[in-house]
Amino acid sequence: MSKRNAILAAATRLFSRKGFKGTSMAELSKATGAAGGTIFHHFKNKEDLFLNILENTKATILSEFAHYQKVRECRNGLEMVEGAVAFYLNLTGTLEDPFLLLHRHFPYEMAETNPVCRACLESIYNCLLDIFEEGLRVGQQDGSVQTLSARNTAMVMFAMVDGIVRLNTYRIYNAGALYVSLMDACRRLLTDNGQAAR
Repeated sequence: MSKRNAILAAATRLFSRKGFKGTSMAELSKATGAAGGTIFHHFKNKEDLFLNILENTKATILSEFAHYQKVRECRNGLEMVEGAVAFYLNLTGTLEDPFLLLHRHFPYEMAETNPVCRACLESIYNCLLDIFEEGLRVGQQDGSVQTLSARNTAMVMFAMVDGIVRLNTYRIYNAGALYVSLMDACRRLLTDNGQAAR
């Protein structure tokens, strides 16, 4: 792992656990074994480091989804959407630190005053919504999903799935225990009778 990537990984972990304001550059330097000058060689300041973490998170999500698409075959759009839900649930467990960071308040607080941060967050959520929306559009074309606004439905579904992920993130409830109910709710939302088209 390059020094830059090691810094990104350590900063992601620290920011996700302690918050942006609660993480000092000295802690980051200690966690990576890199001198402060080395960190500033790669990143202008702490805020630039955070924005690079967001960009890295989006790139990782897209890379993981591209890999997922290569190994999963779907018969129709409804199966694509169900796969997207399962993919997202799995991804949040696999990439725990980036999603812990996204589920903290400080990125959104920063986004209120930093247009680059806002654009990064929008870009992450748009790439996730696009994954859901693609399955919805395919499903509408093949008849496995009823005709609804694909983007709005993708947002509603994502909010539902991400809400369950947040319950898991905050250790309030095990997301795995809700998996069957979540998939059933998605099917009811997307089909006339709650049954997958065969």
